[in-house]
Amino acid sequence: MRYKLRFLKIVVMVLVGIAVLGWVVMSLWNWLIPSLFVGAREIDYARALGLLVLSRILFGGFRGHGGWHRHRHMQRWEQMTPEEREKFQQGMFGFRARRKD
Repeated sequence: MRYKLRFLKIVVMVLVGIAVLGWVVMSLWNWLIPSLFVGAREIDYARALGLLVLSRILFGGFRGHGGWHRHRHMQRWEQMTPEEREKFQQGMFGFRARRKD
């Protein structure tokens, strides 16, 4: 019984968190976007929740993991030989240097 009550509290807190995030997204959108972009309209609460879901799909998460999967990239970096790392760094910094010119 104690675990069911704890589970229920967690579910309620998650739902409240989603509701608050939806309201924050809606408020920020309606405050910023119509004033920044000509022709942009305000959104309602349901569209704000949809925007949250879309951002979850595109960017991979709300829990700090993000869509870039940093752990996987670090594993790849650690598996590279020193020569491969040097070649990678030269490629990255060489690309940046060419873009500035």
